[in-house]
Amino acid sequence: MILSEEEIQRYSRHILLPEVGGPGQEKIRAAAILVVGAGGLGSPAAFYLAAAGVGRIGLVDDDVVELSNLQRQILHTTADVGRPKVESAREKLLALNPDLAIEVCGERLGAANVLDLIEAYDVVIDGSDNFPTRYLVNDACVLLGRPLVHGSIYRFEGQATTLVAGDGPCYRCLYPDPPPPGLAPGCQEAGVLGVLAGTIGVVQATEALKLILGRGRPLTGRLLVYDALDLSFRELRVRRDPGCPVCGANPVIREPGAVAASCSRAIGA
Repeated sequence: MILSEEEIQRYSRHILLPEVGGPGQEKIRAAAILVVGAGGLGSPAAFYLAAAGVGRIGLVDDDVVELSNLQRQILHTTADVGRPKVESAREKLLALNPDLAIEVCGERLGAANVLDLIEAYDVVIDGSDNFPTRYLVNDACVLLGRPLVHGSIYRFEGQATTLVAGDGPCYRCLYPDPPPPGLAPGCQEAGVLGVLAGTIGVVQATEALKLILGRGRPLTGRLLVYDALDLSFRELRVRRDPGCPVCGANPVIREPGAVAASCSRAIGA
């Protein structure tokens, strides 16, 4: 479908880029991206995806807005405290770009619904803040062959990588087992610099758009580590584990399952 005059004007700075142009913007409009978590990472990621014109954006989050969220979760305002995050986020995204389809799920993501949710999208952005969800989303993306853009934040440091089944490692290759309880305190215990969520969330949105456009070099096989205090980026090479239980040569995980709730909190948004 050809871009309308209004779309040409709205996305003119994209269209001027030879790497995007009109055909690229049409790809963006036809894309469907699922954002898991409408918090610190999901907020900037979803905001920029909506601004870019991604035609269908899904949001999954079963939480409500709290006052302590507002230091970093930029889709929400003081007036939203107590509201479901997905409803608050949907309202802001449509105010920015009313021509998009914003689909929301206010239920907890679990083994019973994760495959159906992810199957309907082209790319998944994981902005979750707990290990069970991260492993669950990873396993579902591997089983369905969906690319997954992972991000996490902790105090002054953030990480991001792109996980593409069959072309590099999955999350379990990087972290075979969740840490013992108490070893990785969440933001509510250790704190986090609010703007850090913006940096990593925008990296995740960038990776998702590159995947949709088929342009550039994604973070596949590379873990980007950002130190806000030094304002430095470093890159770690990460490899696929041949013995990985979900993406290895002889996988034993053939359906998403629950990860121990004892590691429920993670370094995250």
